[in-house]
Amino acid sequence: MMPQALTTMQGEDPADKIVRHAGMLSDHLQARRKQMYPPNAQKSLRHFMIHEVSRLTSIPESTLKLMSNEGKGPVPARLENNHRAYTLAQINALRALFAAQRPAEALRFLPHRRVGEHLQILAVANFKGGSAKTTTSAHLAHYLALHGYRVLAIDLDPQASLSAMFGAQPEMDVQHNETIYAALRYDDERRPIAEIIRPTYFSGIDLIPGNIEVMEYEHETPRFLSKRQAGSDGIFFERLRLALAEVEDDYDVVILDTPPSLGFLTLGAIYAATGLLVTVHPAMLDVMSMSQFLLMMGDLISVIRDAGATMSQDFLRYVVTRHDPMDQSQVHVVTMLRHLFTEDVLTSTAVESAAIETAGLAKRTLYELEPGNISAATAKRARESVDAVNDQILSLIKQSWGRT
Repeated sequence: MMPQALTTMQGEDPADKIVRHAGMLSDHLQARRKQMYPPNAQKSLRHFMIHEVSRLTSIPESTLKLMSNEGKGPVPARLENNHRAYTLAQINALRALFAAQRPAEALRFLPHRRVGEHLQILAVANFKGGSAKTTTSAHLAHYLALHGYRVLAIDLDPQASLSAMFGAQPEMDVQHNETIYAALRYDDERRPIAEIIRPTYFSGIDLIPGNIEVMEYEHETPRFLSKRQAGSDGIFFERLRLALAEVEDDYDVVILDTPPSLGFLTLGAIYAATGLLVTVHPAMLDVMSMSQFLLMMGDLISVIRDAGATMSQDFLRYVVTRHDPMDQSQVHVVTMLRHLFTEDVLTSTAVESAAIETAGLAKRTLYELEPGNISAATAKRARESVDAVNDQILSLIKQSWGRT
């Protein structure tokens, strides 16, 4: 015989069941989070060995060792095997030191934007789940920061997976009016965007986290438009771009992880973007979904143009993700995309890999994995694939700045 409580729930209304299940799952996840991460625990980034520092900064290993022996520059930690290891903050201090000492080569060491180079705002988009938007956004943010760029990551997705990757749990660490909604809202609780930006454990990256609150913008905007209010700090789809203009001097690149829908937030992201990255898993159903996404996005762009606004994007690229080069059906899809869109499809693809999956389960990217977390060969193959994708995106950014 079933317990009375369970018997009663058999006739439960589905809507009530959803609410109950949401509460049960939320409580369970919060309990797990407290178990895995004590209340005062902070996510941290690993140290980098001297050969990694040399590769990231182009400073010879011999120079780094000599500086360490002479007590010059940041003092590296000494590991149990006596090897030197630097934090990313120390790597950035080295960059600044060499840029100051060698002004003719400053850009080589410290690649921040220069006068006349506009802020790059990259929107990672597609409304098909499983296209690896968040994985692409997180890896790109980490890659750019490791190479010395100042990055602002903005989570526009109410599911807030990108926020979780940076250690900000949406239900516990993100409070009322602390998401991008706070800078976009239409009432007197609107806040300057600088007030909601928070630093992360990953030196060089700041974050505006997301949670379910960002959906309020989707609800409020239609009400606002229906009232036809004037003098409201620009047309509704300009609000994100206008907010970013308040802090553009502080960053080189902004990365927008968009929601899996074509709502008002995604429209604002597309309008604000100087570069659009459309992630696509090379399976026919995903490509069919992307076709609908592009058709709908075309309609939205027409809405923007009809409103008298202009879009100034430097590039559009399709990023093939979760790619298995040994799968002939995927090979066929990638070939088709390259035939249709030619150079608009990145030549490098992000391979499907156990290393990326393992890192994702721990809410990390490949750049955070400690040696030994997964087989060296698997990690190397995945890292080379993701590096190649990110390097091509960085090349597009440099081209837009007029750098050779």
